[in-house]
Amino acid sequence: MNYIASRRNVLKGGGALVVSFAIAPNFGEAFAQGAAKSVDSKDVDAFLAIDNKGFVTVFSGKVDLGTGISTALPQMVAEELDVPMNRVKFVSGDTLLTPDQGKTWGSLTIQAGGVQLRQAAATARKALLQVAAERLNSSVALLVVNDGAISVQGEARRVTYAEIIGGRNFSLKLDDKAPQKNPKDYKIVGKPVPRVDIPDKVTGRFTYIHDVRVPGMVHARVVRPPAMGAKLESVDENSVKGIPGVQVVRQGNFLAVLANSEWGAIKAAQNLKATWSKWEGLPEQSKLWEHVRNTKVANDQETSKVGDAPAELAKEGVKKITATYDFAINTHGSMGPSCAIAEFKGGKLTSWSASQATHDLRKDLAAMLGLAVDNVRCIYFEGSGCYGRNGHEDAAADAALIAKVTGKTVRVQWSRADEHGWDPKGPPTLIDLRGAIDGAGNVTAWESEFFIPKQTTGRFHVPLIAASLSGTPQPDVAPGNVFQNSAIPYKFANVRTLCRRLDSTPFTPSWIRTPGRMQNSYANECFMDELAAAANADPVEFRVKYIDPADKRGLEAINRCATLARWEKRVSPQKNISGNILKGRGFAYVKYELVRTYIAAVADVEVNRANGAIKVTKFYLAHDCGQIINPDGLRNQLDGNVLHTMSRVFKEEITFDRSAVTSLDWVSYPVLTFSDVPEIVYDLIDRPTERPWGAGEPAAAVVPSAISNAVFDATGVRLRSIPYTPEKVKAALNAART
Repeated sequence: MNYIASRRNVLKGGGALVVSFAIAPNFGEAFAQGAAKSVDSKDVDAFLAIDNKGFVTVFSGKVDLGTGISTALPQMVAEELDVPMNRVKFVSGDTLLTPDQGKTWGSLTIQAGGVQLRQAAATARKALLQVAAERLNSSVALLVVNDGAISVQGEARRVTYAEIIGGRNFSLKLDDKAPQKNPKDYKIVGKPVPRVDIPDKVTGRFTYIHDVRVPGMVHARVVRPPAMGAKLESVDENSVKGIPGVQVVRQGNFLAVLANSEWGAIKAAQNLKATWSKWEGLPEQSKLWEHVRNTKVANDQETSKVGDAPAELAKEGVKKITATYDFAINTHGSMGPSCAIAEFKGGKLTSWSASQATHDLRKDLAAMLGLAVDNVRCIYFEGSGCYGRNGHEDAAADAALIAKVTGKTVRVQWSRADEHGWDPKGPPTLIDLRGAIDGAGNVTAWESEFFIPKQTTGRFHVPLIAASLSGTPQPDVAPGNVFQNSAIPYKFANVRTLCRRLDSTPFTPSWIRTPGRMQNSYANECFMDELAAAANADPVEFRVKYIDPADKRGLEAINRCATLARWEKRVSPQKNISGNILKGRGFAYVKYELVRTYIAAVADVEVNRANGAIKVTKFYLAHDCGQIINPDGLRNQLDGNVLHTMSRVFKEEITFDRSAVTSLDWVSYPVLTFSDVPEIVYDLIDRPTERPWGAGEPAAAVVPSAISNAVFDATGVRLRSIPYTPEKVKAALNAART
């Protein structure tokens, strides 16, 4: 469970002892007293501490977004140190106490952050065993560890971790050569350990960011412009004078109100009279894809090239298949609006938020306020799930700016309209594909173009709204690796995949679960199905034919999924397409980023011809993320992948006029409901001796295409524009009849 600790408390309070490791000639002398808490990722004390009762504290720069890593990461450390899970504490996302391990994103928490923690624990274990060998007058080879106690095999003599450390610090560096535990000896990793956060969450004891209270804090609401690019012309402060404790804050186009209570702040925001300029800089929604296609291209990024696809496609006598797919603009749709608290005292800022990147937020807040980075501390508390950069960081910036201007401790709570209207968006994605098939049914060329936002150099960045409105210069927008999985995992003689990086996009772009990889895999796997149909081939056999034969794990995932779903070999679509309820099944496969996590999927669907509704009745997944840390946690993640993505496939699309977002509530921006949930069946491919890979996002990449291919199988009609609303489905079915 997370807890907040000061540097002083970590070093002195509750018997906690900071543990860090460096390669020292004498381990006994290396246990130094009173060293400061390191956050240097080269030091093991950045990651681990052991107190005088033998409790282990794990310090993680990666945070739990509801993904269960506050269970999985301690599992990895507990396993390596041979201590029980109930003796492991977890501190995350506090920039004063935890190392900078990068953003919590990209399914990299276990793969990167967990591997770092495991090596830190292995280094600790190595050092502790060497000291124990001296104290027990034994060789390391004869020692065994159980529940944090080291003994000589077959003897009663023992010494505990707490006794070895004795309230002192190690001074050792991370040792990449420290031996890790043999997976065959695992007792905790690979087991379904119950999530440590769930009991408090289901009983209302859990502290979310929304529950945090800091003494003396006041409440604030930001008054947003009625149009995204509007300028603030005037403010009538007298319009809110009757509200107790109200204060108006204006910095450029940034406008906010403070009050003694949250309700007072809400009333002040509603009643404050302000005049804004007009702005109509958004495209017409009905012409969005025309706008995307005609947007200036900043640069072209060729993500793969084999042979000469354009030349092959230009040949006479080959069958040419073309298609265009699009994926709508999504908001994050976090169930609870963003919230943050900021305190500015003595020239230093403390920020409490649910940011998924507190170390990056620290730098951004420092830049916005003109502070040294060392004078900013960001502390993480869990908020509503986001799977990407939603409004959490912007709420933190709102609070920080107001706190610095007023000198008060400020809590900012966004509204639902703030969240839907102002969080950064998953950008619109447009994909053109072209393929060629020869007379024997072989694919001879594949060419694709992806119209996606540009990527600037340097770290990934989404501008802070408060900084933009107040006139603070910021780096260019950098929405993440949205080019990933534009290249394909199949071997054709001629391939060219091109990302057309657009100079602008209608809304501030951000990463949302499986950014780019979902949209790109959607188009690729649907088009792969189109080629299979054109070649009169079974969709599974078609993929097996063209996947790299050396990629055994990919082949295994495909074949195991087909077995799991009892796939029957045949050409799609169904031969008998009649009646009101049409049934079909579709297949999809992805090798995430072409380097990790293999997923194959089958979707079973029913399409109601009369009303255009699509129901997913069953969804099958074969999933290979290498070594599985917690199979129950993995299932949680895969459930979320499937259901969250189904919501995006069927329901989610922002609406807007020429000035602003208009889908500001759950009626205008609907999401998946319980009645839409299918049965989900898994084949979890565990590889204990392999490196663990991520699972928070990859499976989402196959969901849209598996569903789309199933709809084609059921109806013989291709849907190429997400979301698949009943209106779109009915229109497509009716068009196919004429």
